[in-house]
Amino acid sequence: MWTLLRTSTLRLPISVIIMVSASVNGSSTDKRQRKLELPAEANASLSVPVDTKAVFDCPSILLTSVVVTTWQIILRDKLSCTRAYRRDRNETKEGNCTDERITWASRPDENLALQIDPVATTHDGFYMCQMVTHFGNFHRGYHLQVLVPPEVTLFQGKNGIAVCRAAAGKPAAQISWNPEGDCVTEQEHWANGTVTVQSTCRWEDRPVSVSCSVSHVTGNKSLSLELSLEHENKKIWKSI
Repeated sequence: MWTLLRTSTLRLPISVIIMVSASVNGSSTDKRQRKLELPAEANASLSVPVDTKAVFDCPSILLTSVVVTTWQIILRDKLSCTRAYRRDRNETKEGNCTDERITWASRPDENLALQIDPVATTHDGFYMCQMVTHFGNFHRGYHLQVLVPPEVTLFQGKNGIAVCRAAAGKPAAQISWNPEGDCVTEQEHWANGTVTVQSTCRWEDRPVSVSCSVSHVTGNKSLSLELSLEHENKKIWKSI
């Protein structure tokens, strides 16, 4: 890394959401004057649907005052990746970056933002922009959560039971029934971070019609089923 970059090594937990900080050199009078121009501290999180584009912005600093900008990317079970740009040489460098979907949003001499296109479940992690400027050092970090809508099905099993299944959602979906019955709900966790939720219900009086509602951050679905006396499975795919 270039000697002009004097930021310390990050030792932050992945649960950190966003951090903005600044250090300003010079006299106390200069510090007070410059602090009025610096971006205020803020907290935010970023949740992005799978297979869409995610864009991460650096602090809003005048580009001509920026000396070096470094993006540090910390993903689960992977080495930390860095992408850096030195303005005076119009030069970029990177280390341990193997995912071609993570790139500069455009030319770094015009825009220092980072992008992921398209987003996958493997991109859950922490993304930090570190800037060395003539006014001091600035940082902005994002904790990214990738959202995956579940595949929802409802079908009739043996002995008059109904099964509502929300497969491979992220985070886990929630299932409710109308009318309420004697239900058992189970979860199955997958290696990519998605969760399958299955709720199995039976009714003593066996109502003619039942519906299950699946709640998820990507959208809600409701399915209905006419219970029959037959034991064969009956699948309903259409949302209402």
